[in-house]
Amino acid sequence: MTQAPPEHHTAQSGRRAPALAAELRTAIMRTSRRLRQERSTDDVTPGQYSVLAVLDRHGPCTPRELAAEEKVQPPSMTRTVGALAELGLVDRTEHPTDGRQVLVALTEQGRVVVRETRQRRDAWLARRLAELTPAERATLAEAAALLQRVAQA
Repeated sequence: MTQAPPEHHTAQSGRRAPALAAELRTAIMRTSRRLRQERSTDDVTPGQYSVLAVLDRHGPCTPRELAAEEKVQPPSMTRTVGALAELGLVDRTEHPTDGRQVLVALTEQGRVVVRETRQRRDAWLARRLAELTPAERATLAEAAALLQRVAQA
């Protein structure tokens, strides 16, 4: 006879961990979808914006490095980089030490798209947070730190 796994309760809420996981997943996904709607241009897809954000954080990368960071196949990243280059948001240059590779870097226009999109997303979220009580904002501040830990695990 097999034993049922022990119920995992969260310390504060008394909810079982699986139920809390489902609730958090739904809330995080809905919030993420809503934030992705806030962007500076409709010409850039969410996946393309993600590549621009990686380049903004890490600086110039090879398409293979971008593919690894975004967890996609290199041919898919090559198409994404090509589309971004056509839009004038990235430049491709020769790799300084490996002539077989190229480096992808943001153009000034690409930096503007990233900056303006982040500003729009931050502004949307700040407006929503302003509607909450100070205690609710404090709870979310604690949750943000915990979610960072969960994401890094």
